[in-house]
Amino acid sequence: MTLESLNYITALPEIFLLSMACVVLVVDVFLRDDQRNTSYVLAQLSLLGTFALLLGGITDARVYSYNDMFVQDGMADILKLFIVAITAVVFVYSRDYLKDRGLFKGEFYLLALFAVLGMMLMVSSASLLMLYLGLELLSLCLYAMVALHRDNGNASEAAMKYFVLGAIASGMLLYGMSMLYGLSGSLQLVDIATAVTNAGSKDIGLVFALVFVLVALMFKLGAVPFHMWVPDVYQGSPTAVTVFLGTAPKLAGFAIIMRLLVEGLGGLHADWQQMLVILAVLSMAIGNIVAIAQANIKRMLAYSTISHVGFIILGLLAGTAEGYSSAMFYTVSYAMMSLGGFGIVMLLARSGFEADQLDDYKGLNQRSPWYAFMMLILMFSMAGVPPTLGFWAKLAVLKAIIHIDMVWLAGVAVFFSIIGVFYYLRIIKLMYFDEQQDSTPLQCSTDMQIVLSGNALLILALGLYPAGLMALCISVFG
Repeated sequence: MTLESLNYITALPEIFLLSMACVVLVVDVFLRDDQRNTSYVLAQLSLLGTFALLLGGITDARVYSYNDMFVQDGMADILKLFIVAITAVVFVYSRDYLKDRGLFKGEFYLLALFAVLGMMLMVSSASLLMLYLGLELLSLCLYAMVALHRDNGNASEAAMKYFVLGAIASGMLLYGMSMLYGLSGSLQLVDIATAVTNAGSKDIGLVFALVFVLVALMFKLGAVPFHMWVPDVYQGSPTAVTVFLGTAPKLAGFAIIMRLLVEGLGGLHADWQQMLVILAVLSMAIGNIVAIAQANIKRMLAYSTISHVGFIILGLLAGTAEGYSSAMFYTVSYAMMSLGGFGIVMLLARSGFEADQLDDYKGLNQRSPWYAFMMLILMFSMAGVPPTLGFWAKLAVLKAIIHIDMVWLAGVAVFFSIIGVFYYLRIIKLMYFDEQQDSTPLQCSTDMQIVLSGNALLILALGLYPAGLMALCISVFG
């Protein structure tokens, strides 16, 4: 092993982020409670520096380093930029919420920074070992973040469920990986891909390994029937944690599927395509139908997430460059929409009031016409109503499915999307046509007002001019 083979430059953003997270850890120990804003500023500076290093290191080439365990390519660069940017916005949204509940502590930012580091490692993994280490770093941070509000029974229960089920999924993934290592003799995804291509689906051991890996990945993504943790964790977590959990990790989940299924097990595409068809239909059906029955907006958005995961899976199962780019486009779009949706929930929340019931949104237009309009844009986008970003995301996935002659599957997706429109329109109806029950003026910091408005308006702008983001995703797989 030489310094040339390590090639530190490719992992410079990760090294910087790790160093800054350690700085936040040490500094936070010496801060008084009234000085916690320092941890917030340091965390934001860490993300800003990481974003700048990522932007400066973008390359068209595919570069391997650390003895071919770490890879830098177009997909890694773009997904990391979005992960860091979304996390920075989450920090802005969360500050007032955490202060009101006595949770404004360095632990939140420290765990989030280490979670981002785990996601970046997952995105750049070229080895099963690197991939698993990144996933476990992310998972352990998320378990702790869900339990951040220690005096809240719902948060503790959600964290325990998430931890137990997550441990089972991690064990299944590790077992699947060990089978892949035993059959290929290597931890490198490139070598595994070669072994899979040579053996094909005739090797029953490979098919068993595929099943274990796929079950674990679908659990991490929250697809039916491995979705049981999603509604409880979304509802039980503090909303500041829920918004982080429902956005950036979805990008890392997309990346781990691309690395493992597409790059590593691409030779078994015919096998995992059949499995993904079933998972996609179930996710869209259960997600959209059960969401209608929810009275809690966090649970409703959790089931909405499950239905959107179904659409992401549709793009992946296409097995074409168009399908992969459309799935990436959809994942990025959904992360931005979910970010804004939970941002509005935190905007309405105040000390002692979570604003997590649908009835809490009655008459929002009378309290604040501007934020009611922002929520309208976000709900229309999630429902896939033109001219918002969500419409183009759904259209891109449907086109990819139609181009592989799965017209019936596209029809099923459209059918369940129409069902899903109901619960999004219900929120708009509550905001604009029901009498307000709460006349308390909305209070939040200026930076949150600006960023939240920009978040929603960006969804609208990208819906009117989607070509730039589409081209970015297409360039990765072109």
